[in-house]
Amino acid sequence: MVVPWLQKSRPDVLALQETKVQDEDFPHAALEEAGYSCVFRGQKSYNGVALAVRGASCLRRNDITPVCVGVTDVQFGLPDEPRDEARLLKARVGGVIVVNTYVPQGYLADSDRFQYKLDWFGRLLDYFRASFRPSDPILWMGDLNVAPLPIDVYDPAGLLGHVCYHPDVHKAFDNIVQWGFTDVFRLHCQEAGRYTFWDYRMRGSFHRNQGWRLDHILATKPLADKCTACYIDTEPRTADHPSDHTPIVAEFDLS
Repeated sequence: MVVPWLQKSRPDVLALQETKVQDEDFPHAALEEAGYSCVFRGQKSYNGVALAVRGASCLRRNDITPVCVGVTDVQFGLPDEPRDEARLLKARVGGVIVVNTYVPQGYLADSDRFQYKLDWFGRLLDYFRASFRPSDPILWMGDLNVAPLPIDVYDPAGLLGHVCYHPDVHKAFDNIVQWGFTDVFRLHCQEAGRYTFWDYRMRGSFHRNQGWRLDHILATKPLADKCTACYIDTEPRTADHPSDHTPIVAEFDLS
């Protein structure tokens, strides 16, 4: 699924989440053959984040983990993370700081996992405050497991209180946005019913468009001002054996 989409769309940078493979099993060879080099951190069966960068050269360390020449300041994980989970990858690609995140889903609103999700958002905000300024050129992206607005879910009244559409999650997410991020998709599209995720457990959810917008690209002002387009590509979701998520793409004029 990923390689054919890369060959067709040719983005400069692809951010992947929930890769679900240990580093020694990450399919970097197939991505390199398509013209992309990767940095990644994964775990068996769950979590995992990666960046694939077009045209970057690749060195290997111990014949397992590639290192992209031209991709610098690579960092995995939040400081003081209480769990060893592969959920954050930060790197500098050219002059842009890319923060790729796979935010915890939360399980149930009355569970410890939901509190962990809220705490994770809080630690992410602390990380942005301590590491960057809103005037820095930052892209924050990934599967953020939050639908921010009523138009981002197919049934806002019925789904209110779900761990991805919950007032506490909205507040935690908004706190980070208010630090200095713009949702670049909503810069270019104000329509309801534009989703990135359709649950496999609901038969026919994609064809009935019973979806959620859980995947996002956010930018600080220096990059938001240069965003020329942002759209959701639903075609990969129509393929045989697709992911339950589909790509969101942003374009920037950095000239």
